Amino acid sequence: MNMSALTLQEYEFEKQFNENDAIQWMQDNWKKSFLFSALYAAFIFGGRHLMKQREKFELRKPLILWSLSLAVFSIFGAVRTGAYMLYILMTKGLKQSVCDQSFYYGPVSKFWAYAFVLSKAPELGDTIFIILRKQKLIFLHWYHHITVLLYSWYSYKDMVAGGGWFMTMNYGVHAVMYSYYALRAAGFRVSRKFAMLITLSQITQMIIGCVVNCLVFSWMQQGQCPSHVQNIVWSSIMYLSYFVLFCHFFFEAYIPKTRKASKAD
Repeated sequence: MNMSALTLQEYEFEKQFNENDAIQWMQDNWKKSFLFSALYAAFIFGGRHLMKQREKFELRKPLILWSLSLAVFSIFGAVRTGAYMLYILMTKGLKQSVCDQSFYYGPVSKFWAYAFVLSKAPELGDTIFIILRKQKLIFLHWYHHITVLLYSWYSYKDMVAGGGWFMTMNYGVHAVMYSYYALRAAGFRVSRKFAMLITLSQITQMIIGCVVNCLVFSWMQQGQCPSHVQNIVWSSIMYLSYFVLFCHFFFEAYIPKTRKASKAD
């Protein structure tokens, strides 16, 4: 299959990546995610207190570079993991795409799976810009950052089923989201509908995540999906809470203004 061979062709850095060392490191160090989360929370409350009496920082150029870097990283991640997931879906079906652990050690995807979980630590830097620029910091923002970091590191060490879907969807949403942030930071006028589309894609991601969890639980009972009840419970709580919070954000941020705009027209 020429198409498959093309999409799964490995770059040299992907070939050289040692997933066994990566998985072992995560098994030994995943609890450090709690330390990072605690330091992050301390920075949020300490930083906001310090900035109360200070002028906000502009930080436009650093923000452009930051958002653009994460956009490029996410685009590459989405393309590479998306190609692998599409190949598995087309050649082996839905159950294999959900239950197979090869996403963690297979060609192409193994590097990007590890890059994904590691990236959740530096992504906490998003909040630095919000605090130093004295922008509104909502609960959803920092709750999402902390819980994704904790869950990603916790799950990667066990190579649980469903990880391929979780990572690929997140890469895809972040590719669009950080591209939008980069354009906005650079001063481009982007339609508000684009922001609405991003939030809707995040809500859709949470729905699909819940469906994948149900499939993992069902197929785990048949001994076909490597996971455990504790992981599924935490994942489901996380996805359901995100669904509620993103829906609330959508209605608060867009619906009232849409209605006002309609009345004005």
